Parts: sequence; C-alpha cells; structure tokens
Amino acid sequence: MEEKEMILIENADGETFETELVTYLVSKDKANTYIVYTNNEVEDNGDQVIYVSKVVGEDSGVKIEEITDDNEWQEVQKLLKEIANK
Repeated sequence: MEEKEMILIENADGETFETELVTYLVSKDKANTYIVYTNNEVEDNGDQVIYVSKVVGEDSGVKIEEITDDNEWQEVQKLLKEIANK
C-alpha cells in the first residue's frame, strides 16, 4: 500500500490546513506551479474529489490561490489530461 503524503497548505485567507498531496503540475513555460490535492471526500458516484490550485510564494510552506483566469484553467486541464493519458 502506497503511503499518503500529507502537506500543510495556506489559502488566500491565511487559513492553514493539512491535506493529501496528489501531484504538482508545472506549466509548459515553467512560469507557474499548481498543486493537485484531496481531502479524501467522495462524491455520490464514488469518485474522489480533487482540487487544483495555483502555488504562490513557497518560502515558508505551500501557499495557494484560486485559478480565476479561463486561459490558465484550460492549460491546467491540458496538463491533467496528459497525466491521465500516460
């Protein structure tokens, strides 16, 4: 059984919480890093809920912010599809 990697994340409101790391994604131009994580929530259909956020300021832990730009979100979706198709 694979051991889960738990990390501490600070959101834009300054709240810190522990969550399970799924993976990191790096944009094609290497300008942005994204984190994929889960709180082990399960939808009614049995799928596990995952979250994706942009990583900002990694100096003292992982700080995240919501992805609000549609073009940026489309790029993140492409990165996720690449992983899924491997």
